[in-house]
Amino acid sequence: MTEAIVAGVPTAWEQSTLAEICERGGGNIQTGPFGSQLHASDYVPVGVPSVMPQDIGDNVIREDFIARITVEDSLRLSRYLLQAGDIVYSRRGDVERRALVRPVQEGWLCGTGCLRIRSGDAINSAYLSYYLGHPSVRQWIKQHAVGATMPNLNTKILGAVPVVVPSRKEQESVAAVLGALDDKVAANERIAVTYEDLLKLQVERMGLEVEPDRESAVPVTEFVRFNPKVAKPSADAVYVDMAALSTSRAGIGSWATRNPKGGTRFANGDTLLARITPCLENGKTGYVDFMDDGEIGVGSTEFIVMRSVQGIPPEFGYFLARSNRFREHAIRNMIGSSGRQRVAAVDAANFHINRPDENLLTEFGEVASDSFTHMRSLDRESRTLVTLRDALLPQLMSGKLRVRDAEKVVEEAV
Repeated sequence: MTEAIVAGVPTAWEQSTLAEICERGGGNIQTGPFGSQLHASDYVPVGVPSVMPQDIGDNVIREDFIARITVEDSLRLSRYLLQAGDIVYSRRGDVERRALVRPVQEGWLCGTGCLRIRSGDAINSAYLSYYLGHPSVRQWIKQHAVGATMPNLNTKILGAVPVVVPSRKEQESVAAVLGALDDKVAANERIAVTYEDLLKLQVERMGLEVEPDRESAVPVTEFVRFNPKVAKPSADAVYVDMAALSTSRAGIGSWATRNPKGGTRFANGDTLLARITPCLENGKTGYVDFMDDGEIGVGSTEFIVMRSVQGIPPEFGYFLARSNRFREHAIRNMIGSSGRQRVAAVDAANFHINRPDENLLTEFGEVASDSFTHMRSLDRESRTLVTLRDALLPQLMSGKLRVRDAEKVVEEAV
C-alpha cells in the first residue's frame, strides 16, 4: 500500500505514486542533459531558453537571467524539450522547489541540473504541481533526498513520492481555485513591472545611461550617499537577507525579525544593492518601503545601502543602482578571490553622471512617488494572496475544505 503523507484524505481518493501516475499517463520522469552534452560555450545571447535550477521559482519559471541555446542544439537535444504541463525540479540544493511549465514555455529545454516530470493525461498537471507544493510533500522530498551537505534528487526518489488523486472534477476545481490566486499575483507583478519600465525611460531621459564628458560630469555622491550612518536599533529589528532581493524588481519579497547585532542598517527610502558575486552580476537590488516611519532594519553584510540626499527623490537611488552604467562600474571594481569577489562601497561611489535637468528630476520624483505607492499596495496584496493560497492548499488537498467553500473565500480576496 502506498505511504500516505497527507493526513485526513477522503477514503474515496486514490493513493498512488508519482512514477505510477506518469507511467499510466504515458509520461515519465527524466533528468536534463548532462554537462558533457551541453557545454558553457554552447550558450548564446538569443535562442531557445534552457531552464536551470536557478530559474525555478515558486511554481513558476523565472526568465530574468535564463540561459539560451541555439535552435540546432535544441533539435539535437529534442528529448529534453519541455511541454506545457510538465513540472521541473532542481536535482541539487533546494530540491523541494518546482515549477509548472506554462503553454508559452513549451519547447524550452529542461536544462542541466534539472529533472522533468511528465504526467500525461493521468492527472491534471496544475493540480499535481499544487499537490507537490503541499508542506508535507515538500518535507517528504527533503527527507528522502540523498547527500549530507548538498541534497540530491533523482528519478527514483521523485518517482516514489506518494500522490493523492481525487476525481478529475475535484482536481480541476482545486487547480482553478488556487490558480485564481496565482493569476492575481501574476497580474499584480505585470503592473509593477510596467511601472518600473516607464520610470526607467524617465531616468534615461535624464542622461543616467550616457557617459558624461569631462565638463558635464558630476560625482554621483552629490545625489546619493553610500552606506550612510544609521543608529543601531534598540530592540529586535526587521532583517532582510540576500534571498529576499529581486533580480528585476524593487519590491523586497520577504523579511524576518531578529536581534540587531551586526549587519547592514537601513531605513525606508533606502536601496539595498548586493555587492558580492554572483548576486551583483545577477542584479539583486531592492527598495525599502515596507517598514514603519523611523524604523531601522538590518540586512546582510553583503549589501551596500544607497540613500538619495535631501531634496533628491528617494527612488532615484534605486534606479541608479539598476542602471547599466553604474552596475558595470560596480562589477569592474570588484576585488577578491575567484568566487568571492565583492565591491566596496567607496569604490562603487567613485562614479560620475551627467547632471540631471532639475525639471526632469522633479517630474520623475512626482511620478515615482505615486508609482511606488501603488506598487507597495500591489506587493502587500500579493503577499496576502500567497498566504491565503498556502493556507488553502493543505486543507483542499486533505479534503477538509470543500472546493465551493474555498471558492467563496477566493472570490472575496480577488
